[in-house]
Amino acid sequence: MNFKKEAFFDGDSEWEDLGQGVSRQLVGYNSQIMMVIVKFEKDAVGVLHQHFHSQITYIASGTFEVTVDGVTKILKEGDGFFAQPNIFHGVKCLEEGKLIDAFAPFREDFLK
Repeated sequence: MNFKKEAFFDGDSEWEDLGQGVSRQLVGYNSQIMMVIVKFEKDAVGVLHQHFHSQITYIASGTFEVTVDGVTKILKEGDGFFAQPNIFHGVKCLEEGKLIDAFAPFREDFLK
């Protein structure tokens, strides 16, 4: 993955199978920010978790049950959510879809 990428084209980077109906593709990143596409099959779960990164997520397709800091809502294509650092958040996919996540700073733990 290049640090100074001006554009992203589908297929530029490989999809990583995370198991349980979830896979991700790194779009681009530098030391301050990272964008990731996460693909979910119906009923796949992004378990409740927390991290020190700020995260903003856009629902590119599908329908998701989203929990952020104990509040659960149903979000669909065009919606989004923000997870502040160290706040528990997670999703359950109700209708197959994709999320676009942006993290600041970048998720060093996502790099191999």
